[in-house]
Amino acid sequence: MRDPFEESLRDLLNKPSIRDDDARLGRVLKTANRQVGAGDILSLIGCWLQALLIALSGGSRHVMPASRRHSPSTSFDKAD
Repeated sequence: MRDPFEESLRDLLNKPSIRDDDARLGRVLKTANRQVGAGDILSLIGCWLQALLIALSGGSRHVMPASRRHSPSTSFDKAD
């Protein structure tokens, strides 16, 4: 299976450069760190949004307060 992220990093690593190998490796790792960090942040936002929607849907039953007035369905014929 083709991974475009891995291919872009491989191309960046194999790109001929006047600089030394350490600088090239540093550039590749910096790019990988940014892309992975961005994915983690988007995942965190997605989980946060999901939790927010679950909280809102769970609390929607409590939007309208229930009446405390009950119909007189209790009987006064109880023995003490």
